[in-house]
Amino acid sequence: MSHDATLPLTDADVARYQEDGAICIRQAFARDWIERLGAAIDADMKTPGPMVRINTPAGKPGLFFVDFQLWQRHDACRDFAFTSPAADIAARLMGSHEVVYYHDHLLVKEPDTEERTPWHHDQPYYPIDGQQIVSLWLPLDAVSRDVCVEYVRGSHRWGRWFAPKFFRQGGVDLQVQDARFEAVPDIDAERGKHTFLAWDMEPGDVIAFHALTLHGAPGNRSSSRRRRAWATRWCGEDARYATRVGQISPPLEGHGLEPGDKLACDLFPRVRPIAP
Repeated sequence: MSHDATLPLTDADVARYQEDGAICIRQAFARDWIERLGAAIDADMKTPGPMVRINTPAGKPGLFFVDFQLWQRHDACRDFAFTSPAADIAARLMGSHEVVYYHDHLLVKEPDTEERTPWHHDQPYYPIDGQQIVSLWLPLDAVSRDVCVEYVRGSHRWGRWFAPKFFRQGGVDLQVQDARFEAVPDIDAERGKHTFLAWDMEPGDVIAFHALTLHGAPGNRSSSRRRRAWATRWCGEDARYATRVGQISPPLEGHGLEPGDKLACDLFPRVRPIAP
């Protein structure tokens, strides 16, 4: 695991991530990364991949655009996975020598988009068991706190798994897949019971959050400012392939893994340590 002094992380940051389940790391990525990724995202929106989803119903304002696996189609995204500081940040936060790149997830909310991202946490969507799973949510535009993702502080330590929710023709369906999954509580109705984490962010800032941290996001209330965000998912040494009943997201196939296998394979490349 890298402990490069140039990483924008302190021991206090790592401890806060483990305690809170989400932290904002300021200016983790240089302007060149932001410019290259922004160009890749705009290109992907013109020619999206096979898993593209439009979560804004026809006739509604704005656009909630979702796509996956940009690293397989855009050089900047692939370079980010293998050569940016992201893998070292993930390794330090997870406390893992090995880092596997699981997938990436593009979420664009254009101005005046009303659709919110419902409260959920990510790991129930994934066929993965283990504690060492971290996401890096990287905005390519300035983000004010009122359009930032919100995280329920410490929810990754609740020991609860909430059933996935999936967009269906502009609505959201709850899918109870597994006996250990329960319905997501009405977080907005019980806001007084929780502490919420969200930030004003500039390009280069990134949010790191645990796969069991409960989170959601509003629509984009701005009439002029875009909210392009690219999330990358990283797994450590304790992550194992697992079965899930019903739908997973993203529906990545062709990896050849069996339950209990470590994840590293062609579809989920090991990016740390770098192979000799």
